[in-house]
Amino acid sequence: MSTVVSHAPAGAAEAGIASHAESNALIKPGYDPRLTNEDLAPLKKQTWGQYNIFAFWMSDVHSVGGYITAGSLFALGLSSWQVLVSLLVGIVIVQFFCNLVAKPSQVTGVPYPVVCRAPFGVLGANIPAIIRGLIAVAWYGVQTYLASAAFMVLALHMFPNLAPYADVARHGFAGLSMLGWLAFMIMWVLQAFVFWHGMEAIRKFIDWAGPAVYVVMAILCGWLVWKAGWSNIDLNLGGIKFQGWDALPVMLSAIALVVSYFSGPMLNFGDFSRYGKSFDAVKKGNFWGLPINFVFFSLLTVITTAATLPVFGELITDPVHTVGKIDSTTAVVLGALTFMIATIGINIVANFVSPAFDFSNVAPQHISWRTGGMIAAVGSVFLTPWNLYNSPEVIHYTLDVLGSFIGPLFGILIADYYIVRRQRIDVDALYTMSPKGEYWYSGGYNPKAIQALIPSALVPILCVMVPALRGGANYAWFIGMALGFVIYALLNRNNKT
Repeated sequence: MSTVVSHAPAGAAEAGIASHAESNALIKPGYDPRLTNEDLAPLKKQTWGQYNIFAFWMSDVHSVGGYITAGSLFALGLSSWQVLVSLLVGIVIVQFFCNLVAKPSQVTGVPYPVVCRAPFGVLGANIPAIIRGLIAVAWYGVQTYLASAAFMVLALHMFPNLAPYADVARHGFAGLSMLGWLAFMIMWVLQAFVFWHGMEAIRKFIDWAGPAVYVVMAILCGWLVWKAGWSNIDLNLGGIKFQGWDALPVMLSAIALVVSYFSGPMLNFGDFSRYGKSFDAVKKGNFWGLPINFVFFSLLTVITTAATLPVFGELITDPVHTVGKIDSTTAVVLGALTFMIATIGINIVANFVSPAFDFSNVAPQHISWRTGGMIAAVGSVFLTPWNLYNSPEVIHYTLDVLGSFIGPLFGILIADYYIVRRQRIDVDALYTMSPKGEYWYSGGYNPKAIQALIPSALVPILCVMVPALRGGANYAWFIGMALGFVIYALLNRNNKT
């Protein structure tokens, strides 16, 4: 049973509603301005139903990165049924953890960084917020670059004379061609335009973007199957190399890869579940959006990928390149636009909304939700994500080291809500700097959360950085999550509320 405690003075809620009638924020008179703005305050109305959550996951799954990830699992040397079992087990694990992390934000109506004030302290919450925000900035740049690649395919197909401007050696700056810069900035502006119009605009965008991608994906898949002939399609993309018990370690790695792929949006899923009408609606949306949607999309992806071999004479795992191979101008335009929309969708939900809340949490009176998002967007340009993406070792170590914190942060948050506080949150205490506040610690930071975070993040980082421990890198999220959960729970075993 979840409990949301409120200790506001009589009439405070009404005063908050009256003073913020134009917004959906419930800001009470006692809330400290150093911790509060209209974006971080609890919601007055929660309006998202199960379809909106389902559409959120469609946007998160339907991307170039999701396509390549799903296809890569079928190239591991496993049989098709073994891959499908791995996909299903992995995504059910994601669904289970998403339900866990969704609840505190749904019942309180507050975003991820504010929920983190309970375990980390009202100021200490900036630690998990900044970590998640930095990861999002890096991925935001990479996903924008991937979307711009689809734009370049379209531009070069329509205007072949632009080819010299796609050559970085002839017309380039900072590692990107002139046409590449144009494509990147167009995608950058389009995403910022959707984001700038707020969460309602984002909800409307993802509500139609996910299904639209499915329609075009199904058409592309059907056309390739028709051209190839079903009998010429082999779904075992890499050939079967592992059978029996030998396949188990590979299947476990595939399961871990699925969970790791979703670990970022899973950590800050509260940023979206806070809008859910009810926890039941969120759970139903997660069911349709994760196991059902992900497995179906993966099947569609692998059939499309497998069909490229008999049709084009080579196995193509990148959908943008597949579209570029088609002779029909209509197909190229439709396909390129689809993957641009798909990548914009995942970028907004996974990598724009998160830093918007996270950076706003650092200085609520100076950084609004929109400003936080734009900080991430501008920062992604200075990272020159095309150089990151073209240097797998750099992006591997950068994101894996940052990602090593995701598991511990998740474990600490879940342990605090379910084990230590027994699903009880004093919402008003999340917004006060008073020493009497439940989430105020000396200096604003909970030392036990820091003590749990350091060792539980250090072990996954060592798995990533030390060659002898590299075998554990695939399971870094699980290792960090388990350590964070256990250490934090043990440190708080004598003061459960």
